[in-house]
Amino acid sequence: MARSASTKTIEDFGEQWLRFRDSPGYYGSAKLLADIFGPLLPIEELAGWRVADIGSGTGRVVNMLLDAGAKHVYAVEPSAAMKVLQTNIAQRADQVTCIADVGERLPADLDLDLIVSIGVIHHIPDPSTSLRAAYAALRPGGKLLIWVYGKEGNEGYLRIALPLRRLTTHVPHSVLAGISHVGAVALDSYIWLCRFLPLPMRTYMREVLAQFPRVTRRLTIYDQLNPEYAKYYTQAEARDLLTSGGLEEVKVYHRHGYSWTVIGTKPVRDK
Repeated sequence: MARSASTKTIEDFGEQWLRFRDSPGYYGSAKLLADIFGPLLPIEELAGWRVADIGSGTGRVVNMLLDAGAKHVYAVEPSAAMKVLQTNIAQRADQVTCIADVGERLPADLDLDLIVSIGVIHHIPDPSTSLRAAYAALRPGGKLLIWVYGKEGNEGYLRIALPLRRLTTHVPHSVLAGISHVGAVALDSYIWLCRFLPLPMRTYMREVLAQFPRVTRRLTIYDQLNPEYAKYYTQAEARDLLTSGGLEEVKVYHRHGYSWTVIGTKPVRDK
């Protein structure tokens, strides 16, 4: 059952990233990467680091990491999006190693400073094997940082999104594109109202989504309704993703009150 959901989710994202190829403006910026990392890891520390990105999609985060100063990035992407990724990083191909595979097969001998997985772990039915592979690929003292959907802070949203997903995960992508267009119009109105009213997720709407171009807001709707599998993590569950894998100094950041950024360190004694 989990294998089927995982395979379908990879296919869904392959189709999605063939439709939404670009990462314009703030959506593809190092400034947004700093927002995702929050207080857990200043992006200035990435200068000269060797990093892996699990679930690279179109290469958006790969380019963010390079913009932040990473020396080399291993881009791990199992879907058809790898073709788009290679196009989007073409001018920096000497700084990127593309791995067309799932995260659980990340090579163990990379001795990396940092591994990130942003918006991916919550789409893997059983992420433990991918997280074990990430642990093995880190150098002693290296860090693993993930960003996942949160359950806390999303209660009202989930009352709408979860029933809707029962439909949208089964419709053709062309139909979902139309639904996303309508949803983006509603999202624009909600963002405008957040300027004046203390609505749920107001900070995220004003500080993040309001800075996205219209096409990226439509992608945001599409991304929420598209994949076969998605999990919304509690704080305890998000922390346990890293602590159960042997990482230490695990810290959690409730980003904009609706999602979790979690970072942990591979013990130095693990040599």
